[in-house]
Amino acid sequence: MMNKNRLVEFSIARPKFVFAAVLLVTLAFAAQLPRIRLDTNPKNMLPPTSDVRVWNDSVDQTFALYEDTIVVGVVHPKSVLNQRTLAKVRDITAAILKIKGVAGRDVSSFTTIDNVTAEGGGLRVAPLVSRIPQSDAELQALRKTLFENPLFVDRIISRDERTTAIYVPLEKGANGKEVADRIREILVKHEGEEQYHVAGDPVARDTFGAEMFRLMGIFSPIAGMIMFAAIYVMFRNLALAVTMMVVAMVAVVWTMGLGIGLGFPIHIMSSMAPVFLMAIATDSIHIFNEFYFRFREKKDKRRAIVETMEAVGRPVRYTALATAAGFAVLLFMEIVPVKVFGGLIVFGTIALRLFSFSLIPAVLTIVRPEKIGAAAAGEDIAVSRTARALARLGAWGANRPKATTAVGLALIVLALLGVGRIVVNNNMVAWFKAGSDVRIADTVINRALGGTSLGYVVATAGEPDAIKQPDTLRYIEGLQRYLEKLPLVGKTTSVVDYVKRINRVLHDDDAKFEAVPGAADTIAQYLFLFSMSAKPSDLDNVVDYPFQRANIWVQLKTWDAAAMQDVIRATEEYRRLNPTALDFKPSGIAYFNLVWNHEVLWDMVKGFLLALVAVFLILAFDFRSPKWALIGYVPLLFTVLLIYGVVGIAGKDFDMPISVLSCLSLGMAVDFSIHFISRLRQRLAETNTDAARDLAALKEALAWTAARPGKGIMRNAVLFAAAFSVMLFAPLTPYITVGAFIVSMMLLSALLTILYLPALIVLMRGWLFKTGEAK
Repeated sequence: MMNKNRLVEFSIARPKFVFAAVLLVTLAFAAQLPRIRLDTNPKNMLPPTSDVRVWNDSVDQTFALYEDTIVVGVVHPKSVLNQRTLAKVRDITAAILKIKGVAGRDVSSFTTIDNVTAEGGGLRVAPLVSRIPQSDAELQALRKTLFENPLFVDRIISRDERTTAIYVPLEKGANGKEVADRIREILVKHEGEEQYHVAGDPVARDTFGAEMFRLMGIFSPIAGMIMFAAIYVMFRNLALAVTMMVVAMVAVVWTMGLGIGLGFPIHIMSSMAPVFLMAIATDSIHIFNEFYFRFREKKDKRRAIVETMEAVGRPVRYTALATAAGFAVLLFMEIVPVKVFGGLIVFGTIALRLFSFSLIPAVLTIVRPEKIGAAAAGEDIAVSRTARALARLGAWGANRPKATTAVGLALIVLALLGVGRIVVNNNMVAWFKAGSDVRIADTVINRALGGTSLGYVVATAGEPDAIKQPDTLRYIEGLQRYLEKLPLVGKTTSVVDYVKRINRVLHDDDAKFEAVPGAADTIAQYLFLFSMSAKPSDLDNVVDYPFQRANIWVQLKTWDAAAMQDVIRATEEYRRLNPTALDFKPSGIAYFNLVWNHEVLWDMVKGFLLALVAVFLILAFDFRSPKWALIGYVPLLFTVLLIYGVVGIAGKDFDMPISVLSCLSLGMAVDFSIHFISRLRQRLAETNTDAARDLAALKEALAWTAARPGKGIMRNAVLFAAAFSVMLFAPLTPYITVGAFIVSMMLLSALLTILYLPALIVLMRGWLFKTGEAK
């Protein structure tokens, strides 16, 4: 196997062979791209064998529940209980029933939801509105029926009667965005005084997926153009700018082609992979930066290439290793898309480093010397304004080490206060901007009705038919009222509500009989009559047929994970205050989001600790010294803590993407420390400086490092930040958050590296250097 020098020599000697080999491999990976698949289903964040998925699937099967439901809100400025609006609801419902992917038999609206009444001593179950009321008296009768039935209030009619809803369950595999778009086409045909809103988890999820795919196709080229322009401004050489972009794009094609070829779908994290790879490719800027300095000094292109790779080869190799390690810890996570993302970026990082020692030297070989010479003329650190500014910044830290360190420690104390306030929360609806249709629809419906987020609490008894016992039903009823006291619980529904309704209508609709009957036989008879008359799903959704389990529907007014946590806590509290043999266990999409949220939190902590260890070992191995490894740690820890502190103080929730970045940030931010310390020690060795005794010479070496390799560090940071800056203009908040996080992290990390490392090295020189030692 070739070592780095032989590979560089080979690439310089045979550039055309390198170009041809890279082209062939790239075409092979590119051939996989048309097979791309998207997957934004939160269920697939965890493996199919995870406890929560197995349990949720079991509950769905037991109670004949649909995985996805769209909620269509119809809002009238005065009242939806008027002939024109009711007719529109009827026509809209009829049109929705014809949409492919809609489970038409279980769509619920005024015209399809079952209403239980008494007829001839028995039950009559029929649609609530089979004919549009034609008079004020008929409208008043409908109003009375709606508001006297707890099953309807806060579900299909708001308390101020301005809002109604159409619940549209989807067949398995239906695309929520496609169905929602068809519904919107229907709604456009019924414009008027009413306002329409389309909400629900499948709408948010599949709209996010479509937007994610669009952004992936837009942001990569834009990031590339920004980087291209920035590189050209930095080096004034078109060939070198093109080289950087080719390296980045080839790495993207290889990585995405590998993932798609292996059959992995694109999730939110892997959709960001192209921009991450573009940014990681900027580490090659250190090669160009040093090459320009060397070429200006040597005037020999081949010798400049070889000496450049000898000078920066080791730090470039170890920065790649540190970056790969930061991403590799994601392979130990529980969240499936995060594992895939980590594996892809590790592969892409390795490919980029391979290009650093092959493709880049090959390209430099064919660039005309006169073009390089003209651009390299401005790379003298005595002339370059950027280099001189960086030298002054490094000198500031070196000349005022105690003051610089003290200010840093004070900032860290403040940051730690903010870190303690961080909350992990994955709310997919909140991933859209406040003014988006998805957010507006969710807000309007949640404000008027029970809520668009649905969780379940499953009650399990010790024996069959236990659910038919009056005491059991009264206990469940008590739990419902207890849960409804929670501010974010909009409505609960269970078999108790059906039993109470049947009891009332069979007693001449007398309100005092809106209660659980006192005899189990009566309850059994009611449930039998109802099952014979109603749609199967009405009873199936709330009780199993051994009557050993009951399903309590809990509608929540937010998708925040904390809301379901409150439901679980309140259920446990009620059971503690009222001991029972019944067992209660949460389920549903709201519960899944809570479990997923906990997994993200644990993965963040686990990944951060693993990354800390991995990065420290890499630094210690590279520097051959744990002391230098600790010093190299400081800028990245300062950076991470300061940014996280600001996030906590600002009250910004941590979602999955930003939580994943807690691991990646260590691997990416440490790159600058590796370059700075490696080049400083090279400089001390070249000048034979006794750093322990000669403070002035040490400060001079620090200023040189801040000016020359430091210029590469700043260029790297600016390019990295430029690549991610495109995300700040995304319509989806996770992209904005990631963009802001990375831009801040890279710029701040570079600044702290150049300012704080000189301060720490001067302050700790007696510990870092032995007398007579130059490095």
